[in-house]
Amino acid sequence: MMQFVMIAALAILGSTLENPTSPEISTTDYQKVDLAISETMRAHHYNPAELKTDAYRQIEAAVTALAADVQTDEAFIDGFRDIWKKGPFSHVELSKAKQSAKDLAAYLDDLRVGEDAVALTWNGDAAILTVNTMMGVDTIEHIDAAYNEITSRDADKLIIDLRQNGGGAFAVRPLVGHLISEPIDGGGFVSQSWNAAHDSPPTRSDIVAVAPWEGWSIRAFWADVQEAPLVRLSFSPIEPVYDGPAFMLTSSKTASAAELATDALSSSGRAVVIGETTAGEMLSQKIYDIPGGFHLSLPIADYYSVENGRIEGAGVMPDIETDAASALAVALQQ
Repeated sequence: MMQFVMIAALAILGSTLENPTSPEISTTDYQKVDLAISETMRAHHYNPAELKTDAYRQIEAAVTALAADVQTDEAFIDGFRDIWKKGPFSHVELSKAKQSAKDLAAYLDDLRVGEDAVALTWNGDAAILTVNTMMGVDTIEHIDAAYNEITSRDADKLIIDLRQNGGGAFAVRPLVGHLISEPIDGGGFVSQSWNAAHDSPPTRSDIVAVAPWEGWSIRAFWADVQEAPLVRLSFSPIEPVYDGPAFMLTSSKTASAAELATDALSSSGRAVVIGETTAGEMLSQKIYDIPGGFHLSLPIADYYSVENGRIEGAGVMPDIETDAASALAVALQQ
């Protein structure tokens, strides 16, 4: 990580105003960082053709202009995030690195999020399972424990609240698995090698022809999804299975792996979706080391549902549309 240089405040002779303090100036070469961002994006993005569009070139030009103007890491990161709010695809993020990307990936595999990730409450005999992230070993444990209670208490209905869930990783497996009695297909992740060899997205038959990916490790998934043209994600039943009525609550903030779960359960007919169309941010991202002590996250795979095609940019539509704030009340009335 680059060292920062602190510029001392200088008194302005003859001024009656309070002496200003100069901002913290970084020695980081932001133009070098900008070049590394572009090179890393082109090397690893799931479809380099998308980087030739006018929309992406405008983003790239804006980042280049930012790099020529800023003087601090904080300003560069904030400016980068503001620019990418209007980006042509999701899952692009710049942050300060506190460890190597390799070490961070290992950390994510063992991450424990905390108690706020999952909550099980009851409204009479209706179970309300709130899942706020798909990250975390403990999230998986809490979901398993929740389904044990839901089935042991013989809930009349189950409401899964994903309105604040921005995605994550493989906690999606137990969330779906405890609701199904037979395997179902979610979809396929499409890598750069698929797009290099094909002019069209995979069909349902393309996806189901591939053996399902059965792992849990984020590191293993990142490696496999970049090596294989197409990675198939399916869901298998997990005991105990809850076979009662199920509803899923969504909002415009429901994103990524939470959209994958919503699509799989809705498409299979296993759950009724209530709320708003989801965010439409369904890509798989990986983290890379960038000069200057930064991490760049970028999308390495696109995702296509076997039933509904591409989710990125489209989202998952609810079966019963209502504003997010009213979704729980509507579900309880069903």
